[in-house]
Amino acid sequence: MKIEGACHCGEIKYEAEVSAEKVMVCHCADCQTFSGSAFRVIVWVDESNIKFPSGKPFEYVKIAESGNKRAQGFCRNCGTGLYATSADEKRSRVYGLRVGTTRQRDQLVPKRQIWLRSRQRWLSNLDSLPGTEKQQ
Repeated sequence: MKIEGACHCGEIKYEAEVSAEKVMVCHCADCQTFSGSAFRVIVWVDESNIKFPSGKPFEYVKIAESGNKRAQGFCRNCGTGLYATSADEKRSRVYGLRVGTTRQRDQLVPKRQIWLRSRQRWLSNLDSLPGTEKQQ
């Protein structure tokens, strides 16, 4: 499936070919911290299937719980997180692309969840909360 996306300010744009079967929810503590939310939805993309025709993401490298170095790609201008990937330049990269940055996000339905030990337990109660369709 072909997708397109961008950071919030539009400085960085990307195009990718993804498999809808590779969409997942990540509940790890890093995704919670980086997103400022309870989880993050990602789709895996091989390096050969993603292009950045406009702008260049800045990468912040952190060490994951596993000890692996992970590069977090984001826009320096607006701060939008776009992906995480290996920081090892000797290996080809696989990007964990942030689904919220894609124009086709409504079509990228998660197929599985990872890091459930860090999952916020209150997530299962969301359907019972009152809500409104848009901000008033």
